[in-house]
Amino acid sequence: MQITTRLEFDAGHRIPFHKSQCRNLHGHRYAIEITLSGDIIQREETSDNGMVMDFSDVKAIARRAVVDVWDHAFLVYKNDDVVLDFLKSLPDHKTVVMNSVPTAENMAAEAFRILKSEYQDTYGNHLKLERVRLYETPNSWADALS
Repeated sequence: MQITTRLEFDAGHRIPFHKSQCRNLHGHRYAIEITLSGDIIQREETSDNGMVMDFSDVKAIARRAVVDVWDHAFLVYKNDDVVLDFLKSLPDHKTVVMNSVPTAENMAAEAFRILKSEYQDTYGNHLKLERVRLYETPNSWADALS
């Protein structure tokens, strides 16, 4: 069985050396979908009976590990020195330095990497992270798959 839940967050970024508008500082209303697979839990008189995982637990993990870290932050590539220097000049600015250019593809892959270890088979139901889908816009997204 597979389940999917969705969360949203706002963040800024830029794609250095991009041929078009994305080379400028800008932001998006991102959405992230987390898809898990596993057996349906069959434990009478338990909160998660009949579920793969409680959606509130899926969301709480994703919020703590990814969404709250990236929400209202500027995601900047570690080698984008011009922007890094600028952001350092802003007192108490929320900046997330990324090892790769913060494209939708790289962000989806990074979220998958972070979340994979968070959704372990702790329920004994073969729980597995299958997909992280990151929407940069309502019509454009990237999928990171297991």
